Amino acid sequence: MKTAGTDGAAAPAKPATPAKASKAAKASKAAAGAPRAAKPESRLAMIRRARRINRELAEVYPYAHPELDFRNPFELLVATVLSAQTTDLRVNQTTPALFAAYPTPEDMAAAVPEELEEIIRPTGFFRAKAKSLLGLSQALRDDFGGEVPGRIEDLVKLPGVGRKTANVVLGNAFGVPGITVDTHFGRLVRRFKWTEQEDPEKVEAEICAIFPKSEWTMLSHRVVFHGRRICHARRPACGACPIAPLCPAYGEGETDPEKAKKLLKYEKGGQPGQRLSPPPDYPGLPAAPLGARTEP
Repeated sequence: MKTAGTDGAAAPAKPATPAKASKAAKASKAAAGAPRAAKPESRLAMIRRARRINRELAEVYPYAHPELDFRNPFELLVATVLSAQTTDLRVNQTTPALFAAYPTPEDMAAAVPEELEEIIRPTGFFRAKAKSLLGLSQALRDDFGGEVPGRIEDLVKLPGVGRKTANVVLGNAFGVPGITVDTHFGRLVRRFKWTEQEDPEKVEAEICAIFPKSEWTMLSHRVVFHGRRICHARRPACGACPIAPLCPAYGEGETDPEKAKKLLKYEKGGQPGQRLSPPPDYPGLPAAPLGARTEP
């Protein structure tokens, strides 16, 4: 005769000890209260967020403008070529003497290379830039009657002129909408998660698809303004950023409001801007000429 518990039937489970029961209850509660992984942002949601950021930036920077001093398309073209690998401020401090010496494409086309190089030396890479300026001036003189063309197809054929430079000139001298993808613009649109592209032309194409054509030029100015003043490459001033609630990259920089305020630049930080001759509605101070002494 088999004794109880040995007839093949499963033995009853042992009751859990109080310690194990408590541990299991905590694990269950933690699992129930754990935040779920955020759903990937849909394209429609991204576009709505991107356009809202643009509207917010328009309120923050109603005075956004090209930060190169110029009086005509030729001066803007030359200044933009000079702006490679340097600041707009340094270009603006250099171009008064340049345009005093060579006010037209015909004048610059006939320049002595060494004399041209010496004038633009403060902008860096002056030999390569002088070669580009001589080449584009000669092309304007010989192929376009001394006038800057108003088509991107023609502009990009000029020596030293790529799509970025062409879009700057078209948008600000001819009123033709365009996206200007410089280092600030590329950095911010990737932080904003509007694109993951690194190649400037691919960035341009993807951003153009998000915004109406009428917004392209001013969007470029607003994003660049924000990148120079608040959303810096190394230490973004997240704690002083007016669009922080809309930014997926919030927290990459300083989040303490008081510390962040100390990182603000140009008019946002109470300092001079980059233009020696800023627009009338610019709320900051004009920059000082080259070699001028400034207050510490």
